[in-house]
Amino acid sequence: MALQLLRVCAAVLMVTWRPVLGGNQQLRDITDSNWEEILKGEWMIEFFAPWCPACRELQQVWAEFAEWGEDMEINIAKVDVTEQPGLSGRFLILSLPTIYHCKDGVFRLYEGPRTKEDFLSFVDEKKWQDLEPISSWLGPSSILMKIVSGIFRLSVFTRQWHSYLTEQLGMPTWGSYILFTLAMLSSGLLIGLLLVFITDFVFTSRWSSPPDAYCQRSRVLKHDQLVKLLENKWEEVDDDDEQDESEEENHGGQQELRGEVVTKGLRKRVLDTEKEEEADT
Repeated sequence: MALQLLRVCAAVLMVTWRPVLGGNQQLRDITDSNWEEILKGEWMIEFFAPWCPACRELQQVWAEFAEWGEDMEINIAKVDVTEQPGLSGRFLILSLPTIYHCKDGVFRLYEGPRTKEDFLSFVDEKKWQDLEPISSWLGPSSILMKIVSGIFRLSVFTRQWHSYLTEQLGMPTWGSYILFTLAMLSSGLLIGLLLVFITDFVFTSRWSSPPDAYCQRSRVLKHDQLVKLLENKWEEVDDDDEQDESEEENHGGQQELRGEVVTKGLRKRVLDTEKEEEADT
């Protein structure tokens, strides 16, 4: 009888202290490999970091809230952003702790009080329906958030290698910076060349193999331009010839007029001399 009583007491203690001891099986750990599970069903997800004081205060409350998950038909999960930087970027975590509610892939940011009773009423009374959903282009499944997730992972990878080079290999800090700068320039150059080759292969230039009709049209246009240019030159030459002829005609007329004037003058002189001789006689 005493042995059975001890077993019952031990079972009660295990159930009571399980959230505190970290044995809570209702609290799910979300990682980069299984995060797509939260796109189905209803979830409450906490993003935390071990070094965050507010996260440590919320830890026990969140574990107690997770005990009600099965009864309320909701999944309770947590994400350690220090171990999952990709999810930190995918969900754009800017402060800690951050809590999301998800219903069939639609995410809403929880900003209410952080007590177990408030969490339970938020789910039971469906207060999440009063919150505006996260825009689809900012959702974790969008292309933009995939890119941000990759950037976050790259930053953590870079920091880890920097620490390894400076602490483990004894490389100076400036040497590590130079090495990463050269690596970034080289990778950018290779990516640029790859994009150029892909673009040239997919979008072939029309000058590489021009169609016959295009070549014929180009030749006709060049021929017409040349003919027009020659016609303009001939018109200019004709205008110059006409101007020269008119100038010659004007010059000849002036000479004839001068000749007539001279002839009349001579005749007048002859007549005057004849009159003078008759008068003398």
